[in-house]
Amino acid sequence: MATYFTADTHFGDADLVRRRRGAFGSVEDHDEALVARWNARVGVEDEVWHLGDFAAEASRDYCAAIFRRLNGVKRLVRGNHDTNRVLDLPWAQPPVDSARISVVDAGGTSRRLFLSHYPHRSWPGFWRETRHLYGHTHACLPDTSRSCDVGVDAQDYRPVDLAEVLARLDEAEQAPEEMAIRGLR
Repeated sequence: MATYFTADTHFGDADLVRRRRGAFGSVEDHDEALVARWNARVGVEDEVWHLGDFAAEASRDYCAAIFRRLNGVKRLVRGNHDTNRVLDLPWAQPPVDSARISVVDAGGTSRRLFLSHYPHRSWPGFWRETRHLYGHTHACLPDTSRSCDVGVDAQDYRPVDLAEVLARLDEAEQAPEEMAIRGLR
């Protein structure tokens, strides 16, 4: 079983699809592409942490239909667009505002993560090697050596696994002067 992370799928959101600069021809094309990319990576028994904004401007029935089609054991960290039509879906556990979890990497090391929809300048465990995963910004904030945007806009419209997150954090670590210039290190 693998663990994946994603955010900001915004299923059913015509306004957001237009802002995604022509990457998709319609809301239907957008939603079908995201479902296909999700299911191409995530197996039925894999765990997926969705860090908010699962759907927007979609009916309760539409949200449920999309949810049923997505592989994996799904957990939600609530986002600003996640109203009752999303919160009432059959998540593996009740949705939360943030989460502190540990995930074992390929080398057997337990990695501590702080998950939230919103990016934070500091978070629980910041100085104890806890990394922060978030969404909400739609790829407007660059990753740092300690935090990573796992929203679909930043991740080729698909969920990412821990190895990909760690690689992005390492990449940000390799450019500390660039990060310092932006005030992010």
